[in-house]
Amino acid sequence: MAQELYSVEQVANQLGLHVRTIRNYVRDGRLKAVRIGKQYRITREDLEEFTGTPAAVVDVDRSTRHVEASSIVHIDAVDRATADRLSTHIHGALNQPEAVHLKAETIYDEERAVLKVIVLGNLPATADLLRLINMLAEQ
Repeated sequence: MAQELYSVEQVANQLGLHVRTIRNYVRDGRLKAVRIGKQYRITREDLEEFTGTPAAVVDVDRSTRHVEASSIVHIDAVDRATADRLSTHIHGALNQPEAVHLKAETIYDEERAVLKVIVLGNLPATADLLRLINMLAEQ
């Protein structure tokens, strides 16, 4: 029988907590989880042990379509200071309430003077972040 695995986001939604809180519980060892790639997965049994109660079944709603975008932005001719400034603004934008379903990673290649930004999220939030990146890159 397959073991039920929950994402950090699913556990946060189920418990009514912020995703960062759940990640901190995992990192502190308070909540057991396995790391698969760059993400944590939490078994139903470990969640029940953590909460002391039976875990509610996290049901995936198949009746609603979810649309997401994956984008890679390549910005060349960027020095270290500019890359740091852009990265700070981008990661700061992720802390806004409307960016709850948005993830971004920045990677700077100093040798090539290139900043790459990987953006994953729903369409409106992704579009907003891409507009911000465009505005910052043009400065």
